[in-house]
Amino acid sequence: MRFTALQGDITTIAAEAIVNAANNSLMGGGGVDGAIHRAGGPQIMEDCRAVVARQGGCATGEAVITRAGKLPAKYVIHTVGPVWHGGRRNEPELLASCYRNSLLLVGERGLSSIAFPGISTGVYGFPKDLAAEIAVRTVRDVAASLTTLQQVMFVCFDAESLAHYRRFLT
Repeated sequence: MRFTALQGDITTIAAEAIVNAANNSLMGGGGVDGAIHRAGGPQIMEDCRAVVARQGGCATGEAVITRAGKLPAKYVIHTVGPVWHGGRRNEPELLASCYRNSLLLVGERGLSSIAFPGISTGVYGFPKDLAAEIAVRTVRDVAASLTTLQQVMFVCFDAESLAHYRRFLT
């Protein structure tokens, strides 16, 4: 299995699945969430509305999967990261759950590649270094049990995040 970290735009990544740092409503927003919805077009929103009708959104730490619309990926896995409150509200475990539950969907679909953004590190305020450590540790632990998964990419928005991921991947 190959793990890589790169700086770039997750909407341009040709993985079987990309992960969206979504909000509970699944109705789009700012940051990576807005970028994925804009680049993917109306099919993503249509699928998100079906998820909301079926289960009422997505809880923090959980994940759902939709088609990817116009994106080069086949699927978008939407996961809701925790808002950082100084670590006093179980934020590290909730963030780990985002990665774990996203990978469970990869396993269910038999996918071979996935690209993650830095979940919760934007407006949700999760410290970038701690988020990278949790992401790499959780993904390595869970990915080891997925027989079809061959490639995991951490797609970083900025150089600071990239440096953190590279440090934890070595």
